[in-house]
Amino acid sequence: MVMLKRYKIRTFEMGLLFSEGEFRGLLEAGTYWFFDPLGKIRVDIVSQRDPWLVHEKLDLIVKSGALKDHALVLDLKDYERALVWIENRFSQILPPGLYVCWTGQRQVRVEIVDARQVRFEHPEFKVIVRSTQAARTLDICSIQRNHIGVLFIDGRFVNTLAPGEYAFWKGVADSRVVEVDLRETTIDVSGQEVMTADKVSLRFNAVATYRIADAHRAVTQTDDVRQALYRETQLVLRAVVGARELDVVLTDKDAVTHEIEEGVRRRAAGLGLEIVSVGIRDVILPGDMKDLMNKVTEARKAAEANLISRREETAAIRSQANTARLLAESPTLMRLRELEVLEKIAAAGKLNIVLGEKGLAEKVINLL
Repeated sequence: MVMLKRYKIRTFEMGLLFSEGEFRGLLEAGTYWFFDPLGKIRVDIVSQRDPWLVHEKLDLIVKSGALKDHALVLDLKDYERALVWIENRFSQILPPGLYVCWTGQRQVRVEIVDARQVRFEHPEFKVIVRSTQAARTLDICSIQRNHIGVLFIDGRFVNTLAPGEYAFWKGVADSRVVEVDLRETTIDVSGQEVMTADKVSLRFNAVATYRIADAHRAVTQTDDVRQALYRETQLVLRAVVGARELDVVLTDKDAVTHEIEEGVRRRAAGLGLEIVSVGIRDVILPGDMKDLMNKVTEARKAAEANLISRREETAAIRSQANTARLLAESPTLMRLRELEVLEKIAAAGKLNIVLGEKGLAEKVINLL
């Protein structure tokens, strides 16, 4: 049996002396001999190059007060967290608990923060949240450009967050950030079967463009703001078209579109949305109705063409009647007209004269 024990402690080490299971003190660098025939003495040698003292009886060591001039003792309560810098470089975030950090070998700086302020803010925020161990104690989120974050803590709305990086303490409260896109977004309201006031079924393809105006309202009024706007656009489209007859819908599309846009705009305001535009992209008629409309259009165009032809014929006859009346009332004008006709005949280069009735030849010769 070994009755004499020897322990050598180097300059960067520290000895923890225990006797009969009780902590008795620290042993600094040097060589120590202990007479221990009953095996009641134990010395645990730990390196101070590892800044943290980890031991199964750490609470007993701390209570002894022996660490006062050799180490920094941290006893963090449930709502406290410690930010640790070693040699002016950020090291880690400590959750609640008992910690001992050696101060002899390295420069250690500790900052204790109150985690009841759920959102974590710090002048060296980016360095801290990008450390490898930050995710153990912090919920870290990023809000992209052209987005906004809606912050809820324990289910209550707190604030809206601009684009950037944010962190919240874990285990203190239920923090939730809903990211909302502020850019213009378009939804297609396609294949909508709507019956007009005169019982004609039409198929509409509409499109609505919107942006988020009130992010808080947009995430609290409904679970899916895009689906809600789609539904509201459907309802307004059916209400507006259903109150009009087919001819009105087809001939006054601008008025129909304007009324639909105004209706959607009013309903979207309650969802926290701003409507940029609403338009009807396509109006599709049933096959039989399309054929009927084509026939009606064809008949209308034919009637218009016939009317124009009749107007032209009437104008020509009226002109001829006016000419005849003038010729009858003025023999001189009649004589001039006859000469114009003969001039045109003579200009053709060939003149055939057929003599028949007595006296006709004399009249022709006189004209020539």
